[in-house]
Amino acid sequence: MNQANRVCVIFAAGQYYGQMPDLPADLLAGIPRPLVIAADAGFDHARADNISADIVIGDFDSVQGSIPDDERTLRLPAQKDDPDMLSALKVGWNRGAREFHILGALGGRIDHTIANIQLMGLLSRHGGIGFLYGEGTIVTAITDGELAFQAHAAVPGGMVSVFAQSDSARDVNEPGLKYQLRHATLTNSVVQGVSNEFLPGIPSAINVHEGTLIVTFPIATPMPAVSRYRELGGGLGPLDTEVSPLLATQLREHTTNH
Repeated sequence: MNQANRVCVIFAAGQYYGQMPDLPADLLAGIPRPLVIAADAGFDHARADNISADIVIGDFDSVQGSIPDDERTLRLPAQKDDPDMLSALKVGWNRGAREFHILGALGGRIDHTIANIQLMGLLSRHGGIGFLYGEGTIVTAITDGELAFQAHAAVPGGMVSVFAQSDSARDVNEPGLKYQLRHATLTNSVVQGVSNEFLPGIPSAINVHEGTLIVTFPIATPMPAVSRYRELGGGLGPLDTEVSPLLATQLREHTTNH
């Protein structure tokens, strides 16, 4: 499987804060080029930055401009179970991608932001990795593995935080950070890993030996090397292109009652 298939950039419909977030150097211009997917109104943002999407997907309820009428476009029903972001991730995954860089997935609607963070955990539990780019911040997730950060000139006041997404995350360690957590157990009902910091010129890592962590770090930080303590498999499932039977039933009942 070549590198072009393993890396995917997704344009989502959320907040862009007036400019394109800083992707890793030359990611979009690199050779081989990553798979580029525009999810619903994310297509407007890709088009505004003159970036050609390989795939355009969604129910297109929020797109402002015209939608390509060609083989790139995958139209989905509005009454579906999967949100547009999960659909985009499934398409990328089923085409071989395991590393996802997602723009416009934070900010805007809080329910979409929470859903997108949840999806980073889904990727990590199957052995993938996703990075959500926000205003000065990246959000990712790691399951039974480690994010290793090279030494760098740490941004003053740049916060690094970890949260247990699984019920519990065991044997959590943060070597090289200002507060060097060791062999800790975090739970998803108690917040214990907020507001740590990188130290200038010192390599560091965040690891968990059993469970899933959500991790946030400054966008100016060099991207971490990802490793895992065991092989994680499975997939995200097939693309959902059908109207949800449950939602269709509810829609009919609502129409009948009104």
